[in-house]
Amino acid sequence: MKLLSGHIKQILATLILCVTAGLFIYFFATHSEYVTRVKQTSPLVIASVLAVNFLGVFILAAINQITVRLAGKRIDGRENFLLTIYSSIANFFGPLQSGPGVRAAYLKTKHGIKLRSYTAATLLYFAIFAVISAVFLLVGTCPWWQTLLGAISCGGLSFAVIRWYAKKNTHDTLVSLQTPRLIGLLAILTLAQLLCIAVRYYIELRSINASISVGQALSYAGAANFSLFVSITPDGVGIREAFLLASQQIHGINPSEIVAANLIDRATYVLYLGLLFILALSLHAKQKLKIK
Repeated sequence: MKLLSGHIKQILATLILCVTAGLFIYFFATHSEYVTRVKQTSPLVIASVLAVNFLGVFILAAINQITVRLAGKRIDGRENFLLTIYSSIANFFGPLQSGPGVRAAYLKTKHGIKLRSYTAATLLYFAIFAVISAVFLLVGTCPWWQTLLGAISCGGLSFAVIRWYAKKNTHDTLVSLQTPRLIGLLAILTLAQLLCIAVRYYIELRSINASISVGQALSYAGAANFSLFVSITPDGVGIREAFLLASQQIHGINPSEIVAANLIDRATYVLYLGLLFILALSLHAKQKLKIK
């Protein structure tokens, strides 16, 4: 019976890898404009964006480990990193926020983590994400009092959502969230993650218009981050652009630059995900061959 179960797992793993590879092939076959944009973009810009993205995935893996710990469990570092890679790929190709859903389903099935506990930890992460994004949106180009008001508003709304969720579920849902050290670490890591995203956008925007300032890039990043909460298309195609156009009066970046920067961003991001996928395959191979 165990042998049969092992064969089924191997077949499923192979199927997932084949489907993922197929998604990349299909995406590039149906989005030739991204291939064209990569060819037209400076190799230095591509290399810089890829470097920032790879730094970001290690930060995201650390964030995911913290959310698991807030839910009362720990998982192996390699397993967590692989889960981060696959959920990042799912988040790009799938609608809505597919990544957290993939992680929640895996952690519940493999490690028995309660869905309500992991959801509470994820909500806390999103709350911190929203507050920092609000600061980014306003701090670059708006008066200090507007930035403060925006941060307080987002913080209050986030707190209300978490309180509402806590009341709907059992008391033990948020017991582990009483750990100040973990919450502080989550906040620091989330700030680092959002700074990486802002740097990525800054590099892309400057490659189009060298006069774009750091403040504009921060505001641009803040607006783009908020689009993630309502993304109903793969990688928020169209949704992110709508948010950026709606907030144009804040960041001051014109529509043609927004479109061009988003083409560069998605083209390099798919390339980055492809490299992540190859890295995941190599980690699987090392595991099979028992290479340390």
